[in-house]
Amino acid sequence: MGDQLGGPLHGRVAVVTGAGRGLGRSHALLLASLGAAIVVNDPGVTGDGDGDRDSRPADAVVAEITAAGGRAVANLESCASWPGAEGLVTQAVETFGSLDIVVNNAGILRDRMSFSMSEQDWDSVMDVNLKGHFAVSRLAAAHWRDRAKSGEQVYGRIVNTTSEAGLLGLTGQVNYVTAKAGVGALTMAMARELSKYGVTVNAIAPRARTRMTASATRRTSAASSAFDDRAPENVSPVVGWLAGPDAAHITGQIFHVYGSTVSVLGGWHVERTIDAHDRAWTAGELSERARSLFPEGASTLSPGLGGN
Repeated sequence: MGDQLGGPLHGRVAVVTGAGRGLGRSHALLLASLGAAIVVNDPGVTGDGDGDRDSRPADAVVAEITAAGGRAVANLESCASWPGAEGLVTQAVETFGSLDIVVNNAGILRDRMSFSMSEQDWDSVMDVNLKGHFAVSRLAAAHWRDRAKSGEQVYGRIVNTTSEAGLLGLTGQVNYVTAKAGVGALTMAMARELSKYGVTVNAIAPRARTRMTASATRRTSAASSAFDDRAPENVSPVVGWLAGPDAAHITGQIFHVYGSTVSVLGGWHVERTIDAHDRAWTAGELSERARSLFPEGASTLSPGLGGN
């Protein structure tokens, strides 16, 4: 693993948030196996963001990487804190000499129906899942912009984590859904802003078994199959590819990753149009023409990607 084996990310430095368990751990191990030095960020709190900090999850991943010959260091700060995010960037540069890759993976759940959700439930999820993505990305972007302005050739990769829930909606998770939808928009906007500095910004929408989804997911492959379609390790190669030199021409994209399938997801698009021809519609006319917009009758939501 790591520098001993070289690899496409040899000499690169990556920050991975929420890297102590699940998808983040898998991403950190994969990037290290490709040659990157890793800042393993995880405060070790519970899946809903509560509890005292616990260094054991991050330390365990650092130990795995270093035992295999790679380079890694732990970071216990909250990525939702502006000073914490700044500390992540600073630690990467001061410890390993640069920052090249940011994988925003950290997330929490506080599920409630909208009419039962507290302000704290809303704020906590938005802070970690959306602000945490922006805070680390913003401070990394400023670092890369400064380097570009000083004449350096910048290598910058941001890989965000959105969700099917944020793209299609899900009952009982209005805070999480809103945050993850925001991550998709954040990805597209920052991709436009940072392209001139040599930085790509993409996102994954993974379907995998993690601590947050353990109660709602199960192994769905046939019992006779050795392939676990919910394993986090199925997702990480996409992160490694997007973080690598071969994906330098890909930015502003969202990839759904599930088992052995990788899909490129399109953004908002027009499905059907009616035109009143240079005048405003009346409400009554719209009622009469609704069938043109919804040929099937009632407007319904998609059940989800892949029938899930």
